[in-house]
Amino acid sequence: MQAYLEKKYFLSASDANAEGELSLTSLTANIIDIATEHANTLGIGNPAMKDMNAGWILSRITIDMQSTPKVNTTYILKTWIEDFNRHYSARCFSIRGEDDKIYGYCRTIWLVIDAESHKNLGLSHFSLPQETILGEKAPIPLQEKHFPILDQNSEEDRTKTIRANHPAFNYIFRYCDLDFYRHVNTIRYVSLLLNQFTLKEHDETRVCRMELSFLHEACYGMSTVLLRSDSDEDPLLSSFQLSDESTGQALLFARIKRMHAHGRDK
Repeated sequence: MQAYLEKKYFLSASDANAEGELSLTSLTANIIDIATEHANTLGIGNPAMKDMNAGWILSRITIDMQSTPKVNTTYILKTWIEDFNRHYSARCFSIRGEDDKIYGYCRTIWLVIDAESHKNLGLSHFSLPQETILGEKAPIPLQEKHFPILDQNSEEDRTKTIRANHPAFNYIFRYCDLDFYRHVNTIRYVSLLLNQFTLKEHDETRVCRMELSFLHEACYGMSTVLLRSDSDEDPLLSSFQLSDESTGQALLFARIKRMHAHGRDK
């Protein structure tokens, strides 16, 4: 069993963003795909869970990028298992160029859920050789605590919350937002968040860190409300909360850090 998996990707125009760089949606999709492939080679992938009627789901993802691959270049994704215990698996990734230049890292947390009840089944029913659990941590900060966000017009005044400073954004999930498990695909959440920034903002800045923390699944036809709060101390740091509009239940917390893209190639 191979403790890590590496794959090369040619960055074509279809995987690039409007600035000619690797899009976060494409990177996130490839991160999920290589994680799935590696799990399959280790015998703990979704095919091994068919009789259990279970599968892996992503609970948290943090992508931290120092720079970004350009269109018509090749980049390499490498993944390995940091931790594997009876509750969850932590999996890390590096993103580098063919010249071994490091673009960034990613850390993910995965759970196994029952396909029907969607309850966490834990990992005690799986075993892995110790040599396949490298224990190596991605050299990026862990996710910080995410605080609930109150609507900017809310009269509530709760402690340990932050207040939105942008109008609420409403979105109804449709067919193309769904994945194999018939809940909203991670890539759709990433698109929804990135679309909160204007083209001018994307041209003048780039995302250097993205944190997603999934609390409850969103399903077809669900009406949601997305709240955004930009930090008073750092206007390029934005926190998000996606909630079920009918119940108010939080579905997702996210944080996006941008940096000025001075000298970006056009």
